Amino acid sequence: MTNPPGAGLRRTLGASDAVVVGLGAMLGAGIFAALAPAARAAGSGLLLGLAAAAVVAYCNADSSARLAALYPASGGTYVYGRERLGEFWGYLAGWAFVVGKTASCAAMALTVGAYVWPGQAHAVAVGAVVLVTAVDYGGVQKSAWVTRVIVGVVLAVLASVVVVSLTSGEAGYGRLDTGFEGGAGGVLQAAGLLFFAFAGYARIATLGEEVRDPARTIPRAVRVALGVALAVYAVVAVSVLSVLGARELGESPAPLADAVRAAGVPGLAPVVRAGAAVAALGSLLALLLGVSRTTLAMARDRHLPGALAAVHPRFRVPHRAELAVGGVVAVLAATVDVRGAIGFSSFGVLTYYAVANASAWTLGPGVVARAVPVVGLAGCLVLAFSLPAVSVVVGAAVLGGGVAVYGVRKVWRRRRARGGR
Repeated sequence: MTNPPGAGLRRTLGASDAVVVGLGAMLGAGIFAALAPAARAAGSGLLLGLAAAAVVAYCNADSSARLAALYPASGGTYVYGRERLGEFWGYLAGWAFVVGKTASCAAMALTVGAYVWPGQAHAVAVGAVVLVTAVDYGGVQKSAWVTRVIVGVVLAVLASVVVVSLTSGEAGYGRLDTGFEGGAGGVLQAAGLLFFAFAGYARIATLGEEVRDPARTIPRAVRVALGVALAVYAVVAVSVLSVLGARELGESPAPLADAVRAAGVPGLAPVVRAGAAVAALGSLLALLLGVSRTTLAMARDRHLPGALAAVHPRFRVPHRAELAVGGVVAVLAATVDVRGAIGFSSFGVLTYYAVANASAWTLGPGVVARAVPVVGLAGCLVLAFSLPAVSVVVGAAVLGGGVAVYGVRKVWRRRRARGGR
């Protein structure tokens, strides 16, 4: 179905919808799993890592919000980098986002399968992708409504974990001692791992063409969503750490479920597992929204096949991009277990936000105007190269592959242009 001339995405999302979309991405499966690797890296110093991740996330959010007010179009940092720094930097940000987040989509789908039916994780994962793609296809307003329900369920589950943990006799606040068990390097590595969980506010910016009054709504929604997510992560981290301690937390495959068991309420563990499945589904929904919109923006500029730029005349969604992304994710979810191999996604996300901060630096002169993007850019680079070595190597290889594709296409276009003279 072709896209009529002049047709675009429909602005239907209000401020509360945009906040919910951001929360749906940030309060996903990461809150149920990210604490364990952070504890392995930094011990109880993971709280310092959380604070460092929050500072970098705030800088990124502020830069993204300022840019989104100027460029309220689908694609987020792909658009900002292109407009402020040049085509290559926009492309690099878009490539890092689309490739990295496609793997994250498959990982979230497999996480749903692992929680719902471990013996048939791949089959359930494919079903989850089909379900979420169908919801997204029906329009962004429907996606926002479903996300609202998911966020409500996840917040209720997290609240029960916090109450049970902090009111139990097992809570020992001496376990919160933020000693540098892993040293400064461990804290930075924990920050890099935890930052991945905060990155969901980018979904608000990538929906720039579908938000009402974007110059006001997007900046406000980004900051509110980030603030709520930070508060939730901090409270959950403190409660779980107080019950399990850093060593046990680092060794736990399901830390929140283990925390309620240790607190003396084992009957709540299945509810927590169900909450993790719902949270992963919410992350998958938000991720597919973001990846398809960035795909749309890159297709418009012919960095991806132009057919993916089509907008459905009735639902006003990038339907071909959604189906293409959903198809790739379904194939990955059916054939490959990528849950343990997406560390490069954190590297890609940090690269994406490094471009956002560099773009924001160009917005205006003055120390105050440029201080936040400078801190954000430096923070992104430090955290990116503090990740585990495998994540850095794979992430750099993925970006290098994108650069090679860009270079080949540039050469081909120049030769074609010369041949047409």
